[in-house]
Amino acid sequence: MKDGVNGVALGVFIFFFLAVTVLGFFAARWRRAADPLHLDEWGLGGRSFGTWVTWFLLGGDLYTAYTFVAVPAAIFGAGAAGFFAVPYTVIVYPMVFLFLPRLWSVSHRHGYVTSSDFIRGRFGSKSLSVAVAVTGIIATMPYIALQLVGIQSVLDVMGVGGSDGTNWFVKDLPLLIAFGVLAAYTYSSGLRAPALIAFVKDALIYIVILVAIIYIPYKLGGFDDIFSKADDAFKVKNPATGAPRGSLVTGPQAQWAYATLAMGSAMALFLYPHSVTAVLSGKRRDTIRRNTTILPLYSLMLGLLALLGFMAIADGIGGKGYNSQLAIPQLFENVFPSWFAGVAFAAIGIGALVPAAIMSIAAANLFTRNIYKDLIKPDATPAQETKVSKLVSLVVKVGALVFVLTMDKTVAINFQLLGGIWILQTVPAIVGGLFTRWFHRWALLAGWAAGMFYGTWKAYEQSSPAQSHFGGNADMIPWIGEKGYIGLTAFVLNAGVTIVLTLVLRAFKAPAGEDETVPADYTAEASAEVPNPTAPADPAVAPGLPEPA
Repeated sequence: MKDGVNGVALGVFIFFFLAVTVLGFFAARWRRAADPLHLDEWGLGGRSFGTWVTWFLLGGDLYTAYTFVAVPAAIFGAGAAGFFAVPYTVIVYPMVFLFLPRLWSVSHRHGYVTSSDFIRGRFGSKSLSVAVAVTGIIATMPYIALQLVGIQSVLDVMGVGGSDGTNWFVKDLPLLIAFGVLAAYTYSSGLRAPALIAFVKDALIYIVILVAIIYIPYKLGGFDDIFSKADDAFKVKNPATGAPRGSLVTGPQAQWAYATLAMGSAMALFLYPHSVTAVLSGKRRDTIRRNTTILPLYSLMLGLLALLGFMAIADGIGGKGYNSQLAIPQLFENVFPSWFAGVAFAAIGIGALVPAAIMSIAAANLFTRNIYKDLIKPDATPAQETKVSKLVSLVVKVGALVFVLTMDKTVAINFQLLGGIWILQTVPAIVGGLFTRWFHRWALLAGWAAGMFYGTWKAYEQSSPAQSHFGGNADMIPWIGEKGYIGLTAFVLNAGVTIVLTLVLRAFKAPAGEDETVPADYTAEASAEVPNPTAPADPAVAPGLPEPA
């Protein structure tokens, strides 16, 4: 790390940060809401986004600052094992092509704002709805925190904020300012703000990746030299464990863990609340279908991004106790001219603001619709729902900020990994419910509880050289004898419990709850008018005609 502040890079970073701040506040006037005091408008952008806006919004939602920093950091730290993110973002799209359009259709028909709204309507169970909502909120919190970690990594490399001995307020002031601005324009503009800023964010990321994949290998002597140096570095054994640092190719002993982690991550990705929020903001069913076919373009970018981990090794970055989360920002600082390093830092910083905004909105929507409205104030008006959601979005951001400022960054990473295990336990209720009403609501709740308990318990038992608990997300798969992703094993347990209890409960004719949906809801196009989310659905209403292209 260079001494002092990189003034040129900082100046470029501030320019882009101010530009997106202006965009964030301007977004309140963009596609002006008919009724700004309605959760459909603040929390879902009026359900009005077309194919390209949704594409940028989903890209900004799924490919975050943490992705930008953590995927190559995983390659930097362990080698080929970090590439699991590439295949899982490939296999996810054929999967979601099958169920996301169904979720959009039924949600649009009944005015559902969250996946828990759908659960309540499909199974007639507030308990199951609240369980899914709480799972989404607690899984999202550390994810927001990691976006702030991404900003902090960039600020550390630029030399902003002072040294470790600096007063804590001065040291963290830049992050506090970034947080304050994010909170202000999210409160003001809702989902429209990250949707508009996502255009700038994705354009910057694509530019930086394309330049980096050509310019950095040229500066470092070519890919042959990069892979050779990385291979040598991975062969060095860790004195604490006696094992090599990593490998260029995943070995046979790690293949089960690699494959199950990729599959489990793919199954969970689009069930995160922020993913559902972005999907439900689309104005047409075809908007969602098209996006599942063009979003893989981001996977190509992700594969190129991952290679930066090898380049950081070839550049000599690292050392004993080095924080791998700083590797990629430091690579940009070392190799790029200062002005373009500023562009790259801005891409990471803005790449944190967009998903953090969407995540806080999604978590707030879950609390408002499925805890506040369902359990506390059933007669809440749309204006009251919107006010509560705005306030909760601020609370969620404050919680994430406290998480970052008071806890070790490794803790935030491990809790985000735990969040993936938790989200995976909502698959039977959400995805299963989109295709069948056979599962019993009580069986789904019991299966969810079993999967949550097993996944959390097994994750707690994992240790690493750095910590005693929550040190990993892989453990021995029962009866198979191979190490695999804990979340997928917990999901299998969850599904097994759900199926067995459904058979038992149906045999005893336990009350199954009322289903307010009908089969036609799952293939319906956009109606001529957006339904009133507070009014009961009328199954007799025929689907409206598709909007003209």
